[in-house]
Amino acid sequence: MSRRAYTVVCLARHGIGPEVMAEASRALTAVSLQHGFHVDERHVPFGADALTRFGRSFPLSSRSALLGADAVLVAAKSDAALTALEADLDLRTSISRVRYEGRAELSILAPLGAEAWEWTLERAFSLACESRGRITLVGVDETWQSEAARLELQHDGLEVERLTPQEAMRPLIFTPERFDVVVCPPELSRTAVEIAASLADRRTVAWGRLAPTAPSIFGPAHGVADSLAGQGVADPSSMLLAAALMLAEGLGERSGAATLSGAVGLAGDARRPSTRGHADLVLSQLPVTAANAEFYREEACG
Repeated sequence: MSRRAYTVVCLARHGIGPEVMAEASRALTAVSLQHGFHVDERHVPFGADALTRFGRSFPLSSRSALLGADAVLVAAKSDAALTALEADLDLRTSISRVRYEGRAELSILAPLGAEAWEWTLERAFSLACESRGRITLVGVDETWQSEAARLELQHDGLEVERLTPQEAMRPLIFTPERFDVVVCPPELSRTAVEIAASLADRRTVAWGRLAPTAPSIFGPAHGVADSLAGQGVADPSSMLLAAALMLAEGLGERSGAATLSGAVGLAGDARRPSTRGHADLVLSQLPVTAANAEFYREEACG
């Protein structure tokens, strides 16, 4: 039987981007070998590097590669860069994955526009079925309560909670383990991500922009951090979590995603000072977390 194969466009950008992207590439190779799939990475010019070489930050060749990919992995967050990418893609939903205290995590989803509410709710309910079976609707407008109620009937194995923004903020900070999948309006999502598990000793965040048809986009919470570039000291944890988020929500490789995400969590207790050293530590945990990932929860909702 042939292995499952995917094409991923990698946009390293500048600053620490090439360093952390290199570690994400190593991790994807290791995880794909463990779980029986193949990732064909296409590293294409984008941003300052492309502007220097081609006179355009997003050359036509890079744009063509992106449109033909199964997913896009970006090495640093930038609103301007996202705007350039989003113009050609049918992106509907933002997702942020917050991993904290080693083994715990939660996901926060929000529509990217009013027309994307229905798809966002459907994606969130499906994700909750594949996770810990709990979904929290925070500040969801009454316009969409009927759609949420319909989905709740379809997924009778889920525990569904409805909170106002005021009711949700304190537990997001102090008892984040209460949450699994959170859905909120776009104007609340940034604040929700910032405060979720904010008191945890260790906290790693990655983001994505999801589309109903490929590709979706994923990346780390940090920027290009030019001041750290070339020193080999950038923390690759967020980039590695972004790669795990891409595996799960972009490629559907949930067992592989659980393996990598779990390794990021386990390695957090023994943070290494160098980019390569910490990535080595994460990769060393993959055999441990791979065994657990084989029992990753399959969809249990009707």
